[in-house]
Amino acid sequence: MKESGKTALTLKTLSKSNVWDIQENDVFRLWETAEKDSDLKENMRHYTDILRSAFDIEEIKIDKPEVIKKYEERGFKVGSIRIDESQKIKWGIKKRPILRVTDLTYENIRHISAAKLMEVIDRNFGGGWDSLSQSIQDIIQSGFDVSTTTLPKDRLHNPGGMYEKKVADGFEVLEIPKGSWVEAIFAKEKQIVERPRTRFGVEDEDIENFNDEDDEDAPEIEDHYNDQDEDDDYDEDKLTEESYRTTFDETPEDLDLDAVEVADDSEY
Repeated sequence: MKESGKTALTLKTLSKSNVWDIQENDVFRLWETAEKDSDLKENMRHYTDILRSAFDIEEIKIDKPEVIKKYEERGFKVGSIRIDESQKIKWGIKKRPILRVTDLTYENIRHISAAKLMEVIDRNFGGGWDSLSQSIQDIIQSGFDVSTTTLPKDRLHNPGGMYEKKVADGFEVLEIPKGSWVEAIFAKEKQIVERPRTRFGVEDEDIENFNDEDDEDAPEIEDHYNDQDEDDDYDEDKLTEESYRTTFDETPEDLDLDAVEVADDSEY
């Protein structure tokens, strides 16, 4: 079990982010440590809500060896937890897998590696970076520096080109064939930077009062996270040297493309 900063995790310090740091056996250990807390039963729903954000949890009501064996065959870890002095239940717990891009969240994106991210992207679509919804792109980019480029496949690996430079800089790469062209997606974990708190002439009292103000007039933000994206039709004939693009800055000399002008689609 990892530690959050210098403090060991407990049920009380678990959040929907750091819960991804622990495994099934850790859950039972944390619960056992918390059994002596008098407020455990009152806070049980809060704790289980956090745990369920990263784990599948099933209560085992028939405590028989053949039943437990079936849970274990499904990948569950089985153990008992105490709710209070008189009540004890048995749980089957399994860490939620991150297999599809729709499994990615702001809470778990920093708990996977760039290599794992590439596996997830490769497993879920073949249309390239632009076929991902904007919400998924935003989640990924909150944890990773991402760049893409589409090049003729015989030029992608030119010595001294952008592919070689990105790999040398520690980026993982996923290549998506598109006929005689290849889209390369590069990703590297972002470094966590502690940002100093800046005050622009605002006193603590003003901040407290601001936080307590009624926010009924706040604009409503539409949530399109679960909206299904339409698959973009792919036409290889459209991938000409005039339409080829990259999402990070390189010079034509770096690309070894002579007369091809590189267009920068996004800034990082």
